Amino acid sequence: MFKTTIAGSLPKPAWLAEPEKLWAAWRSEGTELVQAKRDAAFVWIKEQEELGIDTVTDGEQFRSHFVHGFLESIEGIDWETKTTMGIRDNRYEVDVPTVTAPVRRTRPVHGDEVRFTRAHTNHAFKFTLPGPMTICDTIANGYYDTRADMAMAFAEVLNQEAKGLAALGVDVIQFDEPAFNVFMDDANEWGIDALERAADGLDCKTAVHICYGYGIEANIQWKGTLGEEWRQYERIFPAINASRIDQVSLECANSHVPMSVLSLLPDKELMVGVIDVATDALETPEDVLRVIEEAMQYADADRIMPCTNCGMAPLNRTLAEAKLDSLAKGAELARKRHG
Repeated sequence: MFKTTIAGSLPKPAWLAEPEKLWAAWRSEGTELVQAKRDAAFVWIKEQEELGIDTVTDGEQFRSHFVHGFLESIEGIDWETKTTMGIRDNRYEVDVPTVTAPVRRTRPVHGDEVRFTRAHTNHAFKFTLPGPMTICDTIANGYYDTRADMAMAFAEVLNQEAKGLAALGVDVIQFDEPAFNVFMDDANEWGIDALERAADGLDCKTAVHICYGYGIEANIQWKGTLGEEWRQYERIFPAINASRIDQVSLECANSHVPMSVLSLLPDKELMVGVIDVATDALETPEDVLRVIEEAMQYADADRIMPCTNCGMAPLNRTLAEAKLDSLAKGAELARKRHG
C-alpha cells in the first residue's frame, strides 16, 4: 500500500551538466560523457533506494531533454531545418527540428541505459518516454497530412522501443503527455488513441504522466491564467479511464486541481503528486500524509501511489534529496495509520 515513485527526472550532478538548469549542455564528450551519465544514474538509483522510493527511475540522467533525448535517434527528422513553432498552443515560440520524411526507428534508443539501470537495482524500475501527442507539439510537421497522422507514426516507433525496453526488465513504462492538458479536444479525438497504440502489447505496467508544465517562465505565466480551480483533467480523465493504460500520474500537491478529479479514474492506479516541484519549500512527512489522506476521500487506498508532481531536474540536488525523503516518510506514516 502507498508504494512510492517519482515522475521521472532528477537534478543533474555538477560533473554532468550545469545544476538547476533545464536542458543544460553536457560538460564532457565521448566515452567520458558516457561514464559521467552512468555515474550520475548510479548515484540517483542508490539515493532513491536508500531514501525508500519503491519504484525508481534513472533520473533521466542519460538525456538532456525529455522529448529530444528520444527523437535524436529517430530517422525522418531534419535537425538542420528549423521551423518556428508555438509550443503548447502558442504559449511560447521555439525554433524546432522538422519531420521531413517517414519516421523510423532503425535501432534501439535507450536499451543501454535500461540495461545499466536494471543491473544496478532490485527495486521496481520505471522508464519514461515522451508521449506521441507531446512529441507532435514539440517538433514541426513537414511531411504528414495531419498532426494526428504524425502522432500515430510516432506511436508506432514508441511502441517498438517500449517493447524492447520491457523485454530488458522495465516494470513500468510511462509516457509523458503534458500536451493532454492543453489540447483536450484533440486528446479525446486522437491523442489517447495514439497513446494506446504506443502502449499496445506491452508485458509491463503502462502509465501516463499529465502535468501543467514547470521550469520556464511561460509555463508559470500560463498557469496564472487558469483561475482558482484547474479542471482540465475533468475533460480527459473519463476517456483515459476507459483506455488500456494502467496508471495515471497527476499533480495534486499545492495545486489548484480539485482532488475530486480522482473519482473520474476508478479503474486506474493513481500516482498522486504529493511533492511540489515548483517551490524550494520543503514538505514535511506530515504534509505528504495530508495529501494522501485527501486523495483517499476519492480513491481506494490500495490504488494510491505517492509521487512527485512532475520531474525534479531544475531543483537543487540537496533539496531534491530532502523532498524524496519526505515523500518516503510521509508514505510510511500513511501505511502505519491506514495499512
